[in-house]
Amino acid sequence: MTVLQLDAEALYAELRQGLRAVLPPDAVLVGIWSGGAWLAERLQRDLGLPGAHGVISSALHRDDFGSRGLAAGADATQLPFSVDGRHVVLIDDVLYTGRTIRAAINELFDFGRPASVTLVVLVDRGGRELPVAAALAAARIALPSTQRLSLARTEDGRFTFAIEEAA
Repeated sequence: MTVLQLDAEALYAELRQGLRAVLPPDAVLVGIWSGGAWLAERLQRDLGLPGAHGVISSALHRDDFGSRGLAAGADATQLPFSVDGRHVVLIDDVLYTGRTIRAAINELFDFGRPASVTLVVLVDRGGRELPVAAALAAARIALPSTQRLSLARTEDGRFTFAIEEAA
């Protein structure tokens, strides 16, 4: 069995460089709770962007809300700016089925109508169930559906990945 090794810090550096090259000057960063929010927070700082980043929760718009209920972070949506007419860069850690992205976009539109929404992710693992694609992904990998890829953050703010068997 081959063990997949992903260097989350190296992928973050690649994502930061790629985003720097394509970021519209008036864009706002919005991270999806929780891994995407960690990425947005650090990107905001490392790119020297003015203002604050936003955080969005997908919990209330998930199509499996009935079985999952309110998870931790369900009340995490914090948008310290108006999204109306803004170019929003939506950030997530891992893109898989597309369902979290759909739910996050529904939540975003509850707050207004952006001029555009661009999706950037640290890792695109394939396996899409909805027609969702990232404009920028630091890595594209294939994992069996029995495995889950999770971003973690250490106390000093560094990123790591964990690959676990799905429950």
